Amino acid sequence: MINTNPFNSTTFLSFWSKHFLGDKKASTFNFAKNLSFYESKIPGLHINAGKNLTKGVHYEFDPNCGKEEKGKTFLIYDVIDFATPKEDIKNSPLGLYSVKQYPGFLIELGDFSSLDDYMSKTFKKSSRYKLRKYKKRLEESFHISFKAHCGEMSKEEYDAIFDSFRNLLEKRFGEKQISNNNLDPEEWNFYKDVAYPMILEKKAVLFVLYNNNEPISVTLGYLSDKRIFDAITVFDIDYAKFHLGSIKIMNLIDWCTKNGWDILDFSKGYFDYKTRWSNKKFDFHYHIVYDKSSFKSRVLAYTLKSLFSLKQYLREKKLNETLHRFTYALKNKKKESLDYQFLEVDDRHTQKELAPLDLSLSEHSSLKGICYEFLYLHQEHLENLNVFEMDEMDKTFLLVGQDKKMGVKLNV
Repeated sequence: MINTNPFNSTTFLSFWSKHFLGDKKASTFNFAKNLSFYESKIPGLHINAGKNLTKGVHYEFDPNCGKEEKGKTFLIYDVIDFATPKEDIKNSPLGLYSVKQYPGFLIELGDFSSLDDYMSKTFKKSSRYKLRKYKKRLEESFHISFKAHCGEMSKEEYDAIFDSFRNLLEKRFGEKQISNNNLDPEEWNFYKDVAYPMILEKKAVLFVLYNNNEPISVTLGYLSDKRIFDAITVFDIDYAKFHLGSIKIMNLIDWCTKNGWDILDFSKGYFDYKTRWSNKKFDFHYHIVYDKSSFKSRVLAYTLKSLFSLKQYLREKKLNETLHRFTYALKNKKKESLDYQFLEVDDRHTQKELAPLDLSLSEHSSLKGICYEFLYLHQEHLENLNVFEMDEMDKTFLLVGQDKKMGVKLNV
């Protein structure tokens, strides 16, 4: 059983109610005392507060049905911990459908003393070498630091990180050409409002990887007793050559083992990185609880069960990815991928007659990923890099580091 679930906390539920319930009030029922419910637009249907914005809830099913449950149907999203004996449910006046919806992934860290211990027992020697190389190269090319913001934190610093957080998400999913529900204004405003007070209460944390003072990877996590729920995570795609996603996870594992956190929960949904790093898989279920004596409740419950079973089937066929791409295409122009090639240069190519470009300017933002790849390939540091435009019409540039010089041609 998960103790001190952050998604049952007063802070999380009060902010969720403020953003999504309006004048409606949430109520509790005997069959699930640690959950609260609100009445949906469908008559007789009550949905758990927090809905699908939690990263996993738990409850104990009380088989005794009180009068307040009579004729009602209840939908509980994202159940990950449920240990009520089937016999109790079978003999209850309440029925229960449990519909699998998403896979979940986590790392159990209790048996590992450190990041090195985890990696040595999880990855082959060749994989460990590559992962350490990525981290070393990143630190050779930039001024890298990692910080977990949990507890005391100024609102100004929080707002600045969250603005960067959103920009990185827009950039990441713009590259993937997929819509992301976290960026919906209503949902994003909720996350931004709720995370700060929960950080102050040490019920949430912002993990930030910095290049100097610039966030290049951000993870919002919620905290249970010994479990960290990875809620939203992103990294700057300009650093893709350095495998920033893997470096971020290494930092999270290192922090968890040093600070006594036994479980790093990657939450719901399949991604390749989750299967590579996790050592346990589980499933998220939707629970539909109904009054067996009510025909209307039985019909509604079966209809919901059929609907969610269909959604899961379509999800397994990956039609949801097609839908996300379609909805993104409706809202955004198609982004052309940047095609480029590195060119060998010699002493005839000089920068003496050229003015260096400022990579921090938005008009040069497309060059950042290319320049960072140059740094990775040649183990150069950003401080020693100068970029020059050789031919505006031909879209060729000169990259000059401390020890290496390369040309770049944009194929546009």
